[in-house]
Amino acid sequence: MTKLLAEALEAVTRLSAESQDEIARAMLRLAQGDGEPEAIDPAHLPAVLEGLAQAKAKVFSTPEEVEAAFRRFES
Repeated sequence: MTKLLAEALEAVTRLSAESQDEIARAMLRLAQGDGEPEAIDPAHLPAVLEGLAQAKAKVFSTPEEVEAAFRRFES
């Protein structure tokens, strides 16, 4: 397991059980790599396209930024 994945999983353990299950389902879908793509809400499309452009340019969040983002969803 990579250090980044371990940090992400540690951050997820601090979330509610419902949030943990939602993230786990998303991870399993990504790992399986099959099935239909999820529909994107048209209102979210600009943000999705921006994220894809950032990934293509190899612009990624730091582990601290990811952890802070997950903390916003804690109950």
